[in-house]
Amino acid sequence: MPTFEYKARTPEGEMRNGLVTASSEEAALDALQQNNLTVIAVKETAAQGLFERGVLFGQRIRYKDVVIFSRQLATLFEARIPVVEALKTLMSEAEKPALRRIIAEILDDVAGGMSLSQAMGKHPEAFSSFYVHLIRSGEESGKLQEIFTYLADYVERSYYLTSKARTSMIYPAFVLRDFVGLLVFMMVVVFPRLVSIFEETGQQVPFYTQAIIFLSLFLRRWGVLFLLVLAGGGVLAWRWGHTPAGKLFFHRLQVTAPIAGKLYRKLFMARLTDNLQTLITGGIPIVRALTITGDVVGNVVYRQAIERAIESVKGGNTISAAFEQTPEIPPLVTQMIRIGEKSGRLGFILGSVAKFYRREVDNMLENIVALIEPALIIFLGLGIGALVASVLVPLYNLVGAI
Repeated sequence: MPTFEYKARTPEGEMRNGLVTASSEEAALDALQQNNLTVIAVKETAAQGLFERGVLFGQRIRYKDVVIFSRQLATLFEARIPVVEALKTLMSEAEKPALRRIIAEILDDVAGGMSLSQAMGKHPEAFSSFYVHLIRSGEESGKLQEIFTYLADYVERSYYLTSKARTSMIYPAFVLRDFVGLLVFMMVVVFPRLVSIFEETGQQVPFYTQAIIFLSLFLRRWGVLFLLVLAGGGVLAWRWGHTPAGKLFFHRLQVTAPIAGKLYRKLFMARLTDNLQTLITGGIPIVRALTITGDVVGNVVYRQAIERAIESVKGGNTISAAFEQTPEIPPLVTQMIRIGEKSGRLGFILGSVAKFYRREVDNMLENIVALIEPALIIFLGLGIGALVASVLVPLYNLVGAI
C-alpha cells in the first residue's frame, strides 16, 4: 500500500507534516479530513531504493532496542511529557535508522489521530501482541503512565532473564566448537599419515586405534558427503519444526530433556506468571490476559495448557481450579494463585511467584555453569587422552619391535 506525504493545518491553526498510508490519494485525503485536518498538499512518497531497503533490513529491531525504548518512554511519561513530544524526543535520539523510521511512523499516526496502541500494532516486528494489548488497556483505563512503567519493568526483566540464559551457554559452546574442530583436524590431517606407517611396517594396532583409523578414513573419503547429508537433515528438521506437529515435538522435548528441561520449565513458569501479573495489574480481563499470555509464553506445551485453562475459566471456574487440571503447571503455582484469589491480591501473588521462579532460574543457571566447567575439563581430558593413546601406544610398540 502506498505512502503519502501530507501538509495540513489543525483546527487550532498549527501546521503539521507527516506520512499516511492509504490505497489512493483520495483515501489519504479522506483519512486526513476525518481527523479534522485541513489538507494543504498531499503527494505520494517515492519508493525506497534497493540500497536503503538493504540497510534497514540489515538493521533489524532487537529486543534490547525495545527495552531501551520502553524505559525511555516510561521516563518521559513520568515527567508528564505529552505523547507526541515524547515520541519526537525519542526519534531524535534513536541511533538505528530502522528504529528511527518506526518511531517516525508511530509519531505520524499518533499526530494524525490514531491511538498509540494502534500505531504500535502496525509494527509487529518490534512490538508484540502482549506489548500492544497492555498499552491499549492503559489507554482504556486512563493509566497509560502506570502501564508503561509496568511494561518497562517487564521487558527489562524478560531481557535480563533471556540474555543471562544465553550468555551462560556461550563458554561451553565455544569450548566444544574448538574441541570438535581439533578432533576433525586430527582425523583428517594427522591420522592418515600414521596409517601409512602402520601399513608399511605391518604393525598390529589396538582395537581403539583401529576405530580411530576407520573414523579418519571415513571422514577423508565421505566427510563432504556426510556434511551435506547433515546439513540437509538439519534443514528438513528446521522446516518440520515449523509445522504444528514438529513444533509440538521440539517444544515438548525442550521441557522434558533431563537437565535443560527443568531449567526451561522454570523459565516458562517465570514468564507465564510475570506476563499474567503484568496484564492483570494493567486491568486486562482474566480470559484476555490468559489468551495473551498463551501467545507470548514461547512454548506450545504451555500454550495448550493455558488454552485448556481458558476454556475452564469460561465455564465458570477459577484460574487455580483450571490450572489444577493442567499437569504442566506445578502445584506450588496453583496453591499460590488460589491464595491470591481468596485474598483479592492475585496480582501481588503472581508477582511473588514470578520473582521466586526468576531466582530459581538464576540459581540453576549458576549451578549448571559451575558444573559445566569441570565436566568439560573431564570430557576434554578423556577425549584428548584417547587420541594420544591411540597414537602413542602403537608407536611405542613399533619402536619396541625395532
